[in-house]
Amino acid sequence: MKSIMSKITELFSLKSLAGREGRDGQSDQSRRTRSLALMSWRALIFLAILVVATLTAQNIVQAATAATAAGDSSLVKSSYVDVGGLHMYYEIHGAIHGGADTPLVLLHGGFGNIPSWGPTLNALAQSREVIAFELEGHGRTTDLDRPLSWEQMTDDVAAAVKKLGFDQVDVMGYSLGGVMALRMGVKYPSLVRKLVVVSGLYSPAGYYPAINANWPTVQTLAGTPMEREYAQHALNPSRWPIFVGKMDQALKDFKGWPESEVRSIKAPTLLVFGDNDAVRPEYEVQLFRMLGGDKAMGGFTPLVSQMAVLPGTTHFSIFVRADLLIPLVNPFLDAPMPK
Repeated sequence: MKSIMSKITELFSLKSLAGREGRDGQSDQSRRTRSLALMSWRALIFLAILVVATLTAQNIVQAATAATAAGDSSLVKSSYVDVGGLHMYYEIHGAIHGGADTPLVLLHGGFGNIPSWGPTLNALAQSREVIAFELEGHGRTTDLDRPLSWEQMTDDVAAAVKKLGFDQVDVMGYSLGGVMALRMGVKYPSLVRKLVVVSGLYSPAGYYPAINANWPTVQTLAGTPMEREYAQHALNPSRWPIFVGKMDQALKDFKGWPESEVRSIKAPTLLVFGDNDAVRPEYEVQLFRMLGGDKAMGGFTPLVSQMAVLPGTTHFSIFVRADLLIPLVNPFLDAPMPK
């Protein structure tokens, strides 16, 4: 936290300096000054977001640690499954021979891991079997010598689910995991029964421009819980700079998928967003409409998909708000499939 605040202070100083140079009329440096000021403001916007994320992540880590200390009674199995050369870590939580008939696949967000779900994972596991994966490069799943891509990660998860012997699953993903959940609905319709997409999207156009312009780097993530969590769980913590570089490139490379593919999703989908999310609200409604929501004559035509906006919730806190998520997710998953 201290390192982040020092960076913010430094950037403010640069902005102030740029302003003074402009007022002094030093024409030979005016272009450099304007460029410096613009970069400073962009960095300030991102760092402000990162500060909020850091404070929230610290609470997440504390909650997860407390839950572990109290005893994680929902954990049934932890192991690895090999898919296409990837040694993917996973955990199974909940009652295998009780609860809901369809198991739930849980996919964390970018730079996250299974423990980052905090109380939400255990709350979900009280009534169903939960299979939680750690994506390539995240947690205990070491990345391969290849670029990261959301398409490849989606295929890896689908292959892992099949290899573990599951014929059909529900899928719940947050942020990057939500992107992959939607993609699984497109590419693997027979494997996916229902989808829960938390702060997820199908195109980077759904993010605010300041987010797309300032993806995390090794420098901006220095001293954050994301860096510490990687050091704690990764099998080779020295790969952190490589992993961050790959994530940065994958985020920049992701251009989204055609709307026609999103509209082809047949699985009933619950979209969940925060009222202070990183995803723009107008985009959320657009995605809901693409999945069959917001029909004319509302209330007279049953909807296959649903949307919820959680009050007082940000992109960095929504996935651990079990108190708000569970009353929405469980009834949606437990309801009979529409005819």
